[in-house]
Amino acid sequence: MTDGISLSELTGRIGATIRLHFGQPVWVRAEVNELRVNGGHCYMELVEKSEHTDSVVAKCRATCWANTWRMLKPYFEQATGQELRAGLQVLVAVTVDFHNVFGLSLNVHDIDPVFTVGELAARRQQILRRLKADGVAEMNKLLPMPVPAQRVAVISSATAAGYEDFCNQLRGNRFGYAFHVRLFPAIMQGDGAAPSIIAALDEVYAAADRYDVVVIIRGGGATTDLAAFDSYDLALNCAQFPLPIVAGIGHQRDVSILDMVAHTSVKTPTAAAEYLIGNLRQADERVANAHLAIARMWRNRLERERHRLERDRLRMHHALKSRSARRAFQLEKQAARLRAAVKMRIARQEHRLRLLEERIRSYSPAFLLQRGYTFTTLHGKRITSAAELKPGDRLRTYFPDGAVDSEVVEARKVKV
Repeated sequence: MTDGISLSELTGRIGATIRLHFGQPVWVRAEVNELRVNGGHCYMELVEKSEHTDSVVAKCRATCWANTWRMLKPYFEQATGQELRAGLQVLVAVTVDFHNVFGLSLNVHDIDPVFTVGELAARRQQILRRLKADGVAEMNKLLPMPVPAQRVAVISSATAAGYEDFCNQLRGNRFGYAFHVRLFPAIMQGDGAAPSIIAALDEVYAAADRYDVVVIIRGGGATTDLAAFDSYDLALNCAQFPLPIVAGIGHQRDVSILDMVAHTSVKTPTAAAEYLIGNLRQADERVANAHLAIARMWRNRLERERHRLERDRLRMHHALKSRSARRAFQLEKQAARLRAAVKMRIARQEHRLRLLEERIRSYSPAFLLQRGYTFTTLHGKRITSAAELKPGDRLRTYFPDGAVDSEVVEARKVKV
């Protein structure tokens, strides 16, 4: 019976064998399970999971030392638009190291961002296929955009420059359209973004009858902060939301899952505001065109009536010449009655046209303001009775030269 070898001799032999066979870097496919940066070095845990059960079949520690990490981090982020983080599939060049005390570990020397980009695209396609299989991928896109869409629920960070840009664009629109905007604050980047946006959607849903459209905006920031918008749970909530969603999350080169399921996707918060202004402008133009069409129709009808009257007059003239005086007298009486009836009909139609024109003009709030009146709104809707109000309601009163916000202290009936 031999005394055997010491543990250090065994680990030494293992280390020597590894150095002999793994002296050069090896490209390895794996998933980043954990990642932390400390002292400039990046420490990771790499795993391989079963395709069928998602259970871990292999796991190893890996380290990217500071001098390499300083170069790989910006290279990877610029190429993929993502931070290197847990959950990503990576292709890394590693050397194998074995320490007598700390055991087996990998040293990361390089990374292939093209592999990760392909994996991200495949993951997006997988989410889209899942949404389509659930039958919800196109649901929000099929909702009609309300006309007009002036009551806007905004989901964004309260301190984001993009939110301020959005509000300024709406307030400064050259047509003078009024929008009622309420912010529902949410985290717009990082791991907590998707749950925070879903929570804000739940708040909007609780008062959905007060809003026409939901706008999700995020201005500026790094492209690497967009991972939250590729969440299946967030996409599922947006796709099934009962109000149209306009997404303007501030990116130029890529399209997120949120963009794919939203009713309308634009590149920036400012573009989202321009979309709402343009939507209202189109509605305004449709009303104006309808007014012109109605006026043209009645003018044509009146012209036809005049022509018919002239034809009848000519017929009567010829009849008077060719018939007896008695017959001519009867025809003249009929002609007089006909002329009177036509004139009355024309007068009624002209009066109706004037009423239609006046009614169309009076639909515009600007009509009232130009005449020295004011009007007051609650949640973007015009108030016509004190019975609609309760203490604490926030009101906005429009004057010819501006608007005033107020709060209801008491609502009571008074004799006028």
